[in-house]
Amino acid sequence: MTTVADAPTQTPVRPPVILRRPKETTGVWSWFTTVDHKKIGIMYGVTALVFFCLGGIEALLIRLQLAGPNGTVLTASQYNQIFTMHGTTMVFLLGMPLSIAFANYFVPLMIGARDVAFPRLNAFGYWMFVTGGVFLYSSFLLGGAPNGGWFGYTPLTSTPLGLGALPGRGPDFWAVGIVMLGIGSTTAAINVIVTTLNMRAPGMTLMRMPVFVWMMLVTAFLTLFAMPIITVALIMVFFDRNFGTSFFLPAKGGDPLLYQNLFWLFGHPEVYILILPGMGIVSEILPVFSRKPLFGYPVVVFSGIAIGFLGWGVWAHHMFTTGLGPVAVSAFSLSTMLIAIPTGVKIFNWLATVYKGSVRLTTAMLFALGFIAQFTIGGLSGVSLAVVPADTQQHDSYFVVSHFHYVLFGGLVFGLFGGLYYWFPKVFGRMLDEKLGKWNFWLMVIGFNLTFFPMMLLGIYGMPRRVYRYDAGLGWGSLNLVATIGSFIIAVSVLLFIINAVVSRKRGVIAGNDPWDGRTIEWSTSSPPPEYNFAEIPEIQARDDLWHTKYTEDDDGVLVPLPSGGVDTPAATRAAAAPTHRIHMPSPSFYPLVAALGILPLAYAAVFHSYSWAFLLVAGGAIILAFGIYAWAIEPATAAEADH
Repeated sequence: MTTVADAPTQTPVRPPVILRRPKETTGVWSWFTTVDHKKIGIMYGVTALVFFCLGGIEALLIRLQLAGPNGTVLTASQYNQIFTMHGTTMVFLLGMPLSIAFANYFVPLMIGARDVAFPRLNAFGYWMFVTGGVFLYSSFLLGGAPNGGWFGYTPLTSTPLGLGALPGRGPDFWAVGIVMLGIGSTTAAINVIVTTLNMRAPGMTLMRMPVFVWMMLVTAFLTLFAMPIITVALIMVFFDRNFGTSFFLPAKGGDPLLYQNLFWLFGHPEVYILILPGMGIVSEILPVFSRKPLFGYPVVVFSGIAIGFLGWGVWAHHMFTTGLGPVAVSAFSLSTMLIAIPTGVKIFNWLATVYKGSVRLTTAMLFALGFIAQFTIGGLSGVSLAVVPADTQQHDSYFVVSHFHYVLFGGLVFGLFGGLYYWFPKVFGRMLDEKLGKWNFWLMVIGFNLTFFPMMLLGIYGMPRRVYRYDAGLGWGSLNLVATIGSFIIAVSVLLFIINAVVSRKRGVIAGNDPWDGRTIEWSTSSPPPEYNFAEIPEIQARDDLWHTKYTEDDDGVLVPLPSGGVDTPAATRAAAAPTHRIHMPSPSFYPLVAALGILPLAYAAVFHSYSWAFLLVAGGAIILAFGIYAWAIEPATAAEADH
C-alpha cells in the first residue's frame, strides 16, 4: 500500500516566461525593469526636470532674440520651432509628468497602499512618456521641429505638404508625439483613479483622504476624458496633411474653428490638470508649517471638484474674437467668471490656515506662500480676460502671455518646487540644504516677476505675441530687456536647485522618518520607504491620522504631545518595522519597456510613410509591440516562490 509519505512529490506547474525574469531590485538595470511605484515616480520626476531644463534653454533663446529690437539670434523659422517646442515641453513634458511623479510616489503612501493598482501599466506609461519626448526632440535632427505653436492652429498645420503648409514635417511630429504622450498620461490617470478608489487603507474614507490625493483624483478624471479629445483632433490634422481629408481645410468645405473647439475643449481642462496638483501640494504644506489643520477641509475638497467640473464649460473664452455671437460669448464670459469662485475660496482657506498659526518659514513653506501670491495675480488678470471687451483688446498680446505664465509658472512650478523641498527627505532620506533653498526661492520670485510683469505692460502697450522681432521705434525694447534679465535669474535659481539636489542626495543631513512633524501617514514609514511601503497596513482613525497619534489639545485648545505619541514609538512606527510575514510585491518586468519601444518605430513610420523603407519600420515596430504585449499578457504578476 502506498502511504502519503511515499507518494511522489509533484513539481508545481510554472507559468511560461518568454524572457528570464529580471530579479535585480538595485543597480542601474533595475531602473529599466522596475514596476515599483516609488522608483517610477522618481524616474518621472528626474526625466521631467531634464525636459524642464531643455524647455528653459528654449525660453532663454526666445528671450535673447527679443531682448532688443531687430534681434538676430534666431531666424524666423528657428524661432517658430523653439517657440513651439518650449510651449509643448512645458505643458506635456514638464507640467503633466512632474505632477504624475508626485502622484506615483505619494498617492499609495498617503492612502496606506503598498503599490498602485496596475504596476506594469504604470511602468508602460512612464516609458511612453520617455519615447514620446525622445520622438518629439528627434525632429530637430530629422527635418525640422514642430513650428506651428503648442496649440497647432489649423489650417496652418493641417494644409497638405506642398500646398502652402508649414515647412518641414514638424506638424506631423507634433501630432504623433502628443498622441504618444497622451497614452502615457491616460495610463497614469487610470492608475490614480483605481488605486485611490479601491486600495485605501481600512478607515481611510473619502473625506479622510489628504487633499493632495483628492486633487490628483480630480486631475486623473480630467485627464481621462480630455486626452481623447485632443487625440481625435490630432488624428484629423494628420489625415488632412497626409491622406487628402478636409476636416479643417476651408477650400474643401472644412472648418478651422472645429479644430479650435476641439483643442480648447481639451486645452482648458488641461489648465486645471496642470494647476490642481499644485493646489494639492500647497494644501499639504501649509498645515504642517502652520501647525494647524487645513481650514475648511471639506470646502477645499469640494472647491477642487467644482473647478474640475466647471473647467469643461469655459473653453470658448479662448475664442472670443472668432465671431461666436453675443449669446455664446456672454455665456462663456459668465462661466469664466463663475470658475473664479471656487478658486478664490481655496485662496481664502489657505490664508485662514496660516492665520495665527505657528508658522515656520522653511523653503517648502516659502514656495507655498509664493504659489498663493503669484497664482492670485494670474487669477485676477484672468478675470479681466473674462470681460469680453477687455479680452478683445488684449487678445494675442503679451498680456495673455503674462497671464498664463502667472497661472502656470507662478502656480504649477512654485507648487511643484514646494513639493520637491517638502517630500525630498521622504524620497531620499536626506534633507535639502535650507540656505541654498531660500536662495533658490528668492531668486525665482525676483526673476519670475522681472520676466513676466513687464510682459503684462508690453501687452497693454500693444506688443503682439508670436512675433520674432520688432522695430526700435515701437518703444518695447527696455521692457523686453528687463524680461530677458529676469529669465536668466530664473535659470540661476533652477541651477541652484539642481546643485542642492545633487549634493544633498549624497551629503545632506539624515532626515529621519518625520523631519517636518508631519500630519499624514506617509511620514509614519521610513525615509526612504521600503519596497512594500508599510509592514502592516495602517488602520486610519481620523483625518490627519499621524498627527492625532502625536498630539492632543488641552482645555484651552493648546497642543499637548501625547506621552506615547510620536514617530519614535512602537505604535507609530509599526508600519516602518520589519514585516513579520513575507510580503509578495509585483515582480520586475521587461515587457512594459519592450511594448513602448515597439511603438517608437511605428511613430516614425507614420511621419515618413511616403518613403519606401517605412514598411520596415512598420514591420519591426509591429513585431516588437506584439511580442511585448503577448509576453506581458502571459507573464504572471508575481514570481513563483522559488524565484523569491
